[in-house]
Amino acid sequence: MRRLGSILFLLAAFAAFSFSGAAVAQPAASPDDTARYLAGMQPSAGSPLASLTSSPAWQSHAKFFDAEWAKLEKRQLEKVRDFRKTYLTEQEKTLFYFFSGPDFLYADAFFPNATTYVMAGLEPVGPIPDVTAIKPANLPQNLGYLKTSLQHIMGFSYFITLDMGKHLAQGQLPGTLPVLYVFMARAGMTLKTVQHVRLESDGKLVELTGSEKEKPRAVKITFTGKDGAAKTLYYFSTDLANKGVEASGFLKFCASLGQGDAFLKSASYLLHEKIFTSAREFLQSNSKHILQDDTGPPLSTYPDDKWTLKPFGKYTRPIAQFSGKYQKQMTTLFDKGNPPPFDFSVGYRWRPGQSNLVWATKK
Repeated sequence: MRRLGSILFLLAAFAAFSFSGAAVAQPAASPDDTARYLAGMQPSAGSPLASLTSSPAWQSHAKFFDAEWAKLEKRQLEKVRDFRKTYLTEQEKTLFYFFSGPDFLYADAFFPNATTYVMAGLEPVGPIPDVTAIKPANLPQNLGYLKTSLQHIMGFSYFITLDMGKHLAQGQLPGTLPVLYVFMARAGMTLKTVQHVRLESDGKLVELTGSEKEKPRAVKITFTGKDGAAKTLYYFSTDLANKGVEASGFLKFCASLGQGDAFLKSASYLLHEKIFTSAREFLQSNSKHILQDDTGPPLSTYPDDKWTLKPFGKYTRPIAQFSGKYQKQMTTLFDKGNPPPFDFSVGYRWRPGQSNLVWATKK
């Protein structure tokens, strides 16, 4: 996420993002085979996508992702998992990840034991990917668009919302779903079902059958983890400002899941603003733990009698774009809290040794 001006621009831009019908026909290939193909991994032998993996374009695509993922594992993900095993041992089964975009990558790395993931951002859902509907001659270009949309988070640990909007609207694999597919496949997940859903104002979800003439704004993905445990991911394309969440039923849906944990990073300091108090108050009321960088709720909203705060890494002043969001309380916490260092990057301060995290635990 970037600044609020980008958010307002995207609200208008994404309103124009549409396609005819929500899910007119199910793709010929299974969700898991499609995810594996898009991630540069071999689909099952009987898949209609198996024959497409012999093309030079896909072979190059697979080689690129194999190389990039090996670097990402060594530079980031292995270190995140070690950090989680050492410091974040107590976790709930539901994770609320607001302002996430399609970032399942870090949701899984920091919270692998969650069985329900609720992710939300302005980025559009898009149609359920169907590689078999794309002409073979057009596949290289579409795989290229997907690769481009992933390069920033793979290099810097966060998406730039405005760039994501531009990349996710290109070609025949638009929206967040192809990105989610890649991250889930590379994380070792096995996709079972993918269904567009509609969020009602009372917080209930209604499955879209394909006859509805509306743009899907939410998706439900069922999958299994590496250990075979059944899991569910919900992604909502929604406005998280006060008026948006009060009208959409999003927070009512989240409340129906009970207490969870929350994760916030690179969130443009939106939860510091008055127009996002509903989302902030929900997370602090319904989370046992909150893992955040300094773009999450300001420390002034964590009373000492209700929260224990554990700092990690190094707190420095925000990047120039958010220079007005410096928190003296963060400096005090990090000066007095003897924060353990970590050797991966997270948030806008992406260079090694410059990132900060706070683990807030409700008393």
